[in-house]
Amino acid sequence: MPTERLSMRRIRDLLRLKYEQGLSDRAVARSLGLGKGTVGNYLARARHAGLSWPLPTDLDDDSLELLLFPSPTMASRLDRPVPDWAVMDVELRRPGVTRALLWEEYRARAPDGFGYAWFCEHFDGWKGRVRPTMRQTHVGGEKVFVDFAGDTIDVIDPVTGEARPMKLFVAAMGASNYTYAEAVASEGLEDWILAHVRMFAFLGGVPKAVVPDNLKSAVIKADRFDPGLNRTYAEMAAHYGTAVLPARPRKPRDKAKVEVAVQVAQRWILARLRNHRFFSLTELNGAIRRLLYELNMRLMRGYGASRADLFATLDRPNLRSLPPEPYVFARWKRARVAPDYHIEVDSSWYSVPFALIKQEVDVRIAGQTVEIFHRGQRVASHVRTPGRRTHVTVPDHMPSAHRRLGEWTPARMLAQATKTGPAVAAFCEMVMADRPHPEQGFRTCLGVLSLVKTYGPERVDAACQRGVTIGARTVTSIRSILKTGLDRAFLEGTEDAAPLQHANIRGGGYYH
Repeated sequence: MPTERLSMRRIRDLLRLKYEQGLSDRAVARSLGLGKGTVGNYLARARHAGLSWPLPTDLDDDSLELLLFPSPTMASRLDRPVPDWAVMDVELRRPGVTRALLWEEYRARAPDGFGYAWFCEHFDGWKGRVRPTMRQTHVGGEKVFVDFAGDTIDVIDPVTGEARPMKLFVAAMGASNYTYAEAVASEGLEDWILAHVRMFAFLGGVPKAVVPDNLKSAVIKADRFDPGLNRTYAEMAAHYGTAVLPARPRKPRDKAKVEVAVQVAQRWILARLRNHRFFSLTELNGAIRRLLYELNMRLMRGYGASRADLFATLDRPNLRSLPPEPYVFARWKRARVAPDYHIEVDSSWYSVPFALIKQEVDVRIAGQTVEIFHRGQRVASHVRTPGRRTHVTVPDHMPSAHRRLGEWTPARMLAQATKTGPAVAAFCEMVMADRPHPEQGFRTCLGVLSLVKTYGPERVDAACQRGVTIGARTVTSIRSILKTGLDRAFLEGTEDAAPLQHANIRGGGYYH
């Protein structure tokens, strides 16, 4: 079984111990934990390659490997050009660019260059040696990674002097590392959504996907394969035409970009502002925006360009256009329609069609509007009431009997009773006066008026006259008087009778 090849670092140590320290082959083997034959083999390869100590300063690991392990078909690979891996890495972030395409372009420039397998192997090796922020390959305009920083920064209340910690929202584009940051009051849903709205405006476009962590404002059910998105967050994404791809639980590499961006923001922004005092969130975000500009314009080592430069060439041309209007924050909630065909929102009640009683509906609360949906169809819309414990009712949502009842007023009730007879009016006035609220007597009055269809207005008026005399207050009492004929004693002479007088009778003018 062939022996695994030593790393270039260990080979450099082997050559250093042999030629700089002057150790014997056996001493070198014992120091590095190798066999004496292995040490002799690597020293022979070095002599065959013409290497001397110290090694040339510009000899990198790839070139050293080519010298020590030349191709069987070629005495030396130094004649073959080695691709610029940093350039390859940047090119791979462009939409549609693949390793195969880059290798074909490389071979077109260098017909005697390396094969595709060598190209991929050494590119992966190069990526394994660079810093972690480059371990993923991201296509321009494809993803933006978002998260909250763990550290906070205080805003001082100018009135009370209380220090309130503000959270730092951070976003980073995948291909360019272009960073956005702002301070918000909390990690709550509204602050989370509005931070996204401002982030898209800052970018001047919309990436294909947003990659958040599994915080509650984004994901209501953290699941590796089927995460449940917050309804408002999903609606915001649909408004901008982007997708939400939550990172897998406990998989920080899924959002390594923003993890590094958070560290950079904490060091570049929060650390620089640690000794400053801010008295408003606007003032704080103004200071953050200035430092953010410097961060994005700063040259990145290993890239030879700034975040802003890479964003302009890689991400910005591939972003989708912003919608005509920014997203307006809205909350969603589930509610069950009560027997009085109303649903509760923030301690107020709003009506829905009475046919939906006991059904579950979706409620969208946005600004001054309350919208109610049943199975995806909007069934009601109301202007949000500023008060609490109030009812907002649309007449068309009521059953016909309730709607007719809702259209009555005390004055109208007395006017209708007066048309039937003065005793009916007197009875209805007594009923309404006997209740804490006149409306509570409407059903009794309407019940008495409905008896006209069966007994006629004269008998009903005579029955009400007897009812007033004996102090009756219910429909049952009037109906009993009519059934037993006790109203007939009052039928004669009712046309010329003077208006009834009673302590509880105020007269129709009282209700105008």
